[in-house]
Amino acid sequence: MKNTVSTFLSMKEEGTKITMLTAYDTVTARLINQAGINAILVGDSVGNNALGYESTNQVTMDDMVHHCAAVARGNDSCLLVCDMPFLSYETSDRDAVLNAGRLVREGHAQAVKLEGGVEVASRIKAITDAGIPVCAHIGLTPQSANAFGGFKVQGKSEEGARKLIEDALAVQEAGAFAVVIECVPAKLASLVSSKLAIPTIGIGAGAGCDGQVLVYFDMLAMADFKPKFVKQFAQVGQMMVDAFKAYDEEVKAGTFPGEEHTFGIKDEIMEKLY
Repeated sequence: MKNTVSTFLSMKEEGTKITMLTAYDTVTARLINQAGINAILVGDSVGNNALGYESTNQVTMDDMVHHCAAVARGNDSCLLVCDMPFLSYETSDRDAVLNAGRLVREGHAQAVKLEGGVEVASRIKAITDAGIPVCAHIGLTPQSANAFGGFKVQGKSEEGARKLIEDALAVQEAGAFAVVIECVPAKLASLVSSKLAIPTIGIGAGAGCDGQVLVYFDMLAMADFKPKFVKQFAQVGQMMVDAFKAYDEEVKAGTFPGEEHTFGIKDEIMEKLY
């Protein structure tokens, strides 16, 4: 069954948790679909996870369009959300709409995600007015990490907590259909979830959110760094290393490829070639 923006809203009303994972390619998208996950996020985390960039701020619109289109080719049932990269929406409402439009038209995204609260409310409204669903992102917003002084938990002070609530209400008022809450105290995220009519998707924000999102590299132990909020559901990274080593050893030992991996030819044909 196809997941849509309406599915998200219905799941919140019913008290059913929403699941979201990142994906950057067709094969991963197909596997996530097979698992029954509700949504795929083509995150700008593609930059540091798949493209070797130092940070997400180096990711371009062309990068996002390319990877979103690849994911779309493997997606049948998940709601496909694509990140708007750094400086693709901050400059003006018009730029925000045009770039969101590219992600939908060229990348085949069904919704876009952008970072920020009160300060990007006009961007969210402009994009939604253009008929494109928007998922907001508040709390720790990686594209603004330099302004925060690094990747730090947000909302721990009274001022910070009130700002988070203000941001959540602002993005809802602007028309966002959901909001990602990243790296904030669990009790605060739960409070925000109770105040909103739209679903909250947590990452490092506790179990009180209406859903959860993780970077699949992290939850499969394929990344070098493990954030505190990540549970590794399988050691796929080590499994890959072990498989690569076994391949290397068998090729060098002459045991691969074996008879079962080769194609035959009639002896009489071979005799004519000598």
